[in-house]
Amino acid sequence: MMVKTTQDKTGQEAVGFRAIKAKGWFQAHKWLVFRRLTQLAILALFLIGPLFGMWIVKGNMASSLTLDILPLSDPYVMLQGLMTGNVPVTEGLVGVAIISIFYLLIGGRLYCSWVCPVNIVTDMAAWVRRKLGLKVSSPFSRSTRYWLLGLTLVLPLITGSIVWELFNPVSLMFRGIIFGLGWAWMVIIAIFLFDVFISQRGWCGHLCPVGAFYSLLGKKSILRVSASKREQCDDCNDCFIICPEPKVIRPALKGADKGISPLIDESNCTNCGRCIDICDENVFRFSSRFKS
Repeated sequence: MMVKTTQDKTGQEAVGFRAIKAKGWFQAHKWLVFRRLTQLAILALFLIGPLFGMWIVKGNMASSLTLDILPLSDPYVMLQGLMTGNVPVTEGLVGVAIISIFYLLIGGRLYCSWVCPVNIVTDMAAWVRRKLGLKVSSPFSRSTRYWLLGLTLVLPLITGSIVWELFNPVSLMFRGIIFGLGWAWMVIIAIFLFDVFISQRGWCGHLCPVGAFYSLLGKKSILRVSASKREQCDDCNDCFIICPEPKVIRPALKGADKGISPLIDESNCTNCGRCIDICDENVFRFSSRFKS
């Protein structure tokens, strides 16, 4: 995602050019690089077992066992299972407790930016859209994902099965890599094209019920991004353009005259760190709820 020119298709200065010039390429992409390495490493841990017979992690992102000791279970999937009437085993409950505590502390939507492999697809779509200079609004409200979240919890009550897992792009990608992508390719390509041409950040920002669930789980998390040097902001707008949830930035960045804390205290923030990367004035940094 390196910016090679100073202008995009609209004739405007390319997003990130100033940060690269001021800080160098790596510092302008540091958290992005770390995220990609984390996403790929997590995916690799799940895949080297079935692909190469090295069983460090057994299972999938819904439920797994690491080194035959550490159980980890997705609380969202577990909740859907409870709706079907299934009673979880003790190991599953322990796994849910571990994951829930982790995301309660660091922010639920960190799952979206640091773990979910679909994020790689949607980030690529955002990059392509910026390079093409496309201005795409969304026909969906950001509350739509919460309605879909509710639907995924009601359907198991009606059908007796976890319906969402039949369509979950994360599960489809995982199964597809192991057994052959098949129609999973169509889902991945559809999400990519949807985000490029139909709805800006449409999947992650407006529709995905997984993101909705984790935003609620991490509503009071400790880890936060802070616009701690917001007085240095020169209104270049790069952070708003690059952020997957730009509405979370404005109160913290522009609320000094209203006495609003520089802490981005919004559960939809994904803690992706791109605003930190992209700002040549170093306005943003990672902080905690107790220290702005």
